Amino acid sequence: MATLSRPLPAAVSLPTRLVDFLGRHVITFVALLSLVYLLAPIGMMIALSLNQTNGKFDFTWHGFSTAAWANPFAVDGLLPALKLSAVLAGTVTVIATPIGTAMAYALVRYKFRGQTLLDLVLLLTISTPEVILGSAMLDMFLNLRAPMGPFTLILAHVMFDIAFVVIMVKSRLRGFDITLEHAAMDLGARGWRVFYKITLPLILPSIVTAGILAFMLSLDDFIVSMFVSGQTVTFPLFVWGEARVAMPPQIYVIGTSIFLILAALMTGSLLLDRSRGRAQVSPVKAES
Repeated sequence: MATLSRPLPAAVSLPTRLVDFLGRHVITFVALLSLVYLLAPIGMMIALSLNQTNGKFDFTWHGFSTAAWANPFAVDGLLPALKLSAVLAGTVTVIATPIGTAMAYALVRYKFRGQTLLDLVLLLTISTPEVILGSAMLDMFLNLRAPMGPFTLILAHVMFDIAFVVIMVKSRLRGFDITLEHAAMDLGARGWRVFYKITLPLILPSIVTAGILAFMLSLDDFIVSMFVSGQTVTFPLFVWGEARVAMPPQIYVIGTSIFLILAALMTGSLLLDRSRGRAQVSPVKAES
């Protein structure tokens, strides 16, 4: 009996295989390229903190050295400016995080007059260029005859930090299972008790992340602070003033330390969020 034989597939050419490979991995390639692009300045900062410098403005690699790490506050004025920025950022975070969380909860859970306007104001706060924002706040404080210094810095930083906190917490609340709150109400819990016992523990990781972001934004702010600081010198203002004279490696050491600490905090917050997510899923699987 005659048998039918299938024709052998034609050999795929190298250009075709290359195009197919790129088509399947183009998203991964773009993601890796973007990651390298974003991390390149951070990598340069870390490298310069370990560089053996030979001058005031030395951006050439001369050899590995931990001298700057051994004495990170050798530059006069660096430690007071860093302490001031840390206290300022902590104060701003403590004020902006609960206010932003309350605003996000109200925007998601309730309907009220002016809700759309409030959303627009929050969006404008984020999208407005900092130069315009800083100059407008300077004009406002001058008209109010408010003395420029830590108080005006706190007011300015809280203003733009609140918007970021609201947006981050809102995104978590929109994905929150509201039936959990309804179940608590059916069992007799009301108002603040529902929020404190049910909602707050579940959205806590996003609140912590929003607080860390508020801290970073305040610690890192330069443009708005330049307008409303008066004679107060924060860490970014100190770096700007120092950069006109010299760039000591201690500045890169402090920048690297801040980056590593905040990256660890963000990672911890992400892991906490994932562990809470798994804890919510496991009882459902057990019941099914």
